[in-house]
Amino acid sequence: MRAIYLIARRDLGAYLRTMSGYVILAGILTLNGVLFNAFALGEGEHRSSEVLSRFFYMSSGFTMVAAILISMRLLAEERQTGTLALLYSSPVRDVEIVVGKFLSALVFLCLFLALTVYMPALVWAYGKVSLGHLFAGYLGLVLLGSASLALGTFGSSLTKSQVLAAVISGILIVLLLICWQLASVTERPFSGPFNALALYLHFRPFELGLIHLKDVVYFLLVTYVGLFGATRVLEARRWK
Repeated sequence: MRAIYLIARRDLGAYLRTMSGYVILAGILTLNGVLFNAFALGEGEHRSSEVLSRFFYMSSGFTMVAAILISMRLLAEERQTGTLALLYSSPVRDVEIVVGKFLSALVFLCLFLALTVYMPALVWAYGKVSLGHLFAGYLGLVLLGSASLALGTFGSSLTKSQVLAAVISGILIVLLLICWQLASVTERPFSGPFNALALYLHFRPFELGLIHLKDVVYFLLVTYVGLFGATRVLEARRWK
C-alpha cells in the first residue's frame, strides 16, 4: 500500500506542477460551461430535473474526453522518457505501479468534476434540485470516469506514444458506446450482449437520478478489466 501511495502522490504532483494538467482542466471546463449554457439553460423553460439531467448527459462526454487526455501519459510517458526501467528495477510490483498511477489520475479527474459543481448550483439558484439526483449523477460521472481512466491506462501501457495511447483509449471507449446502437438494430441473441456492454445504457439511470446495482457493478468490472490488462502488459514487458 505504501508503494501505491508514493506512486500516486508522485504522479498527482506531476499533474499539479505542470501546465498541461491545468490546460486540460481549463479547456474542458470552458467547453462544458459553454454547452451547458447553450443547450441546458438556453432552450426555454424546463423543469429543474430535466436541466440537471442534461447537465449530466453533457458532462459524461467531457468526463470521457478528460479521462483520455489525463491517462494517455500515465505509462506511455514513462516508456518515452526511460523512467519505466527505474520502476522495474525498484522493489515495486507491476500491479502497484498501475494502481498508483490510476489513483493519481482518478483524483485529478475528481478535481475536474468538483469544479463543475457551479453549474448545478446555477440550477439550484433558479429552481429546485434534488440532492439525491445530484448525488446519483456525480456518482455516475465518477464511475464513468474511473472506467474510462482504466481503459486509458491500458491504452497507455501498449505504446510509448501519448498520441497513439489516446487514440487506442478513444477507440475502446467508442466501441463500448456504439454497443448501444448495435443493440437497437440487432435481434436476439446478439442484442442481449450488446445491451450488457453498452456504456451509455449503464450511465443513463445515473443521469436521471437513479442508482442501480447492476450499473455500479458494470463500471467497476470495466475498471478492473482495464487495470488487469495494463498490469499484464507491464508484466510481459518486464520479462522481455
